Amino acid sequence: MRITGGVYGGRLLESPKDRTIRPTSDKVRLAIFNMLTARGLVEDAAVLDAFCGTGALGLEALSRGALCCTFMDKNGGSLALAKKNYAALKIDAKDNFVLKDAAKPGKNPNPENAATLVFLDPPYKQGLIDQALPALLEGGWIRSDAFILIEFEKSYDLRILSGYDILMERIYGDTGVALLRGNDAKGNI
Repeated sequence: MRITGGVYGGRLLESPKDRTIRPTSDKVRLAIFNMLTARGLVEDAAVLDAFCGTGALGLEALSRGALCCTFMDKNGGSLALAKKNYAALKIDAKDNFVLKDAAKPGKNPNPENAATLVFLDPPYKQGLIDQALPALLEGGWIRSDAFILIEFEKSYDLRILSGYDILMERIYGDTGVALLRGNDAKGNI
């Protein structure tokens, strides 16, 4: 697993030793970031990498010009792996690592730093996207006009996410990827 582009492009990331984390493949991550970059959504973004696992999505965003990233995971081992990958890149930024369940994150202690770009890549088939989106918004972790990139199992029905416009949806093998934005946000990209 490696960073696919930006200032840290080509740098290797440590992968999990077991199957408790399902990292986004380099191929899918490259497709995601090509799409986000083409829309101008990464540069200067405040990012939330919820269910961060290895931290690959947030690290890729930082490599491609995001201002900052909050890495969130409820598993201490996953968060430690994300921190280890972050440290290996020697990133000079003010990023946060938060040991919290994205489906029940509570209040953001710094709501002025709410995310403008969100990555939700939870474990499949547990209904966590449906739980995390409203909880993160209510807790002040994400802005109401944030762009949200979700990764999901191919069988997931995006139509159950009321209140969001689906700006893009792609399927890569068994993995689905969609870009969402709250349907009350001004100006879709």
